[in-house]
Amino acid sequence: MLTKRLRRDGVRAFFATLPPCLVGLEACASAHFWARELAQLGHTVRLMPPQYVKPYVKRHKNDRADAEAICEAVQRPSMRFVAIKTPEQQSTLVLHRVRALLVRQRTQLINALRGHLAEFGIIAPQGAHKVAELTARLADPGDERIPTLAKTVLQSLVDHLRDAERRIGELETQLAEQAKGDEVCRRLMTIPGIGPMVATALVATVGDAKTFTSGRHLAAWLGLVPLQHSSGNTERLGHITKAGDGYVRQLLVHGARAVVRWWRTTSPWLAGLLQRRPMNVVTVALANKTARIAWAVMVRGETYRRPGPAVAAPGGEGPCVPLAPV
Repeated sequence: MLTKRLRRDGVRAFFATLPPCLVGLEACASAHFWARELAQLGHTVRLMPPQYVKPYVKRHKNDRADAEAICEAVQRPSMRFVAIKTPEQQSTLVLHRVRALLVRQRTQLINALRGHLAEFGIIAPQGAHKVAELTARLADPGDERIPTLAKTVLQSLVDHLRDAERRIGELETQLAEQAKGDEVCRRLMTIPGIGPMVATALVATVGDAKTFTSGRHLAAWLGLVPLQHSSGNTERLGHITKAGDGYVRQLLVHGARAVVRWWRTTSPWLAGLLQRRPMNVVTVALANKTARIAWAVMVRGETYRRPGPAVAAPGGEGPCVPLAPV
């Protein structure tokens, strides 16, 4: 009915003149901002993942073809939509993204410091916690293996490294305080493998967990399920799909790795799985289970209940194990 090219500064004025209608947007950069702006004007806004819109592009790649594909995709009954994030959710994600950037910069600085000092025969064990040995040798005035010129330059790297560590600590403190003040985060942190980092990232990324029909759907959205190459009655399962938000998936896997390392003897399910599968497979399986439990905790408004010891089932039909949210 209408084809019109708009400049960015004319989008709001154009939609303000239209009667309330359905607006489809790809969930790309600044899409959540425009979704909130258009919703304030009375429109119904639906965000769609770009990979779900791509099949509707007829030919070539340009703005007009993309707009037609979005118009077609938003009307499909089987289309899946992205929940619109609030400014508070996006602010929390900004904290996480900035921290992740600073962590990468800290790793770069450590690698640069280790590499430069290795040229002078100064080597420390691997690990970020071992960098203190390198900085101590660099600050030692009696160590003559490092020329004065190199010491001056490398000291600037040390100063930059300490500043990055200070900023990372400040951001982690903010996230911890935010987790303590959020009721959903407090309930999520009762789950083994979920701390302030994972809890705040889940709440900010997922938002309303009821948009997922089950915990299995949330785990699949995070890419923690096997990739299928099945046909007919033949099922072929491969590695995990790695779909969805890779940052949240990474945090869940790290939390699961900590549980596998320290709690392997306290969980019969985990101990049995470790006897049959490699460590990394068990870690991903536990991350999948953690995501499903997190969905149940968020939807039901309950805290995590640890499975109790097996008891006899009524009627003598075998053991009955109290179930935790799954």
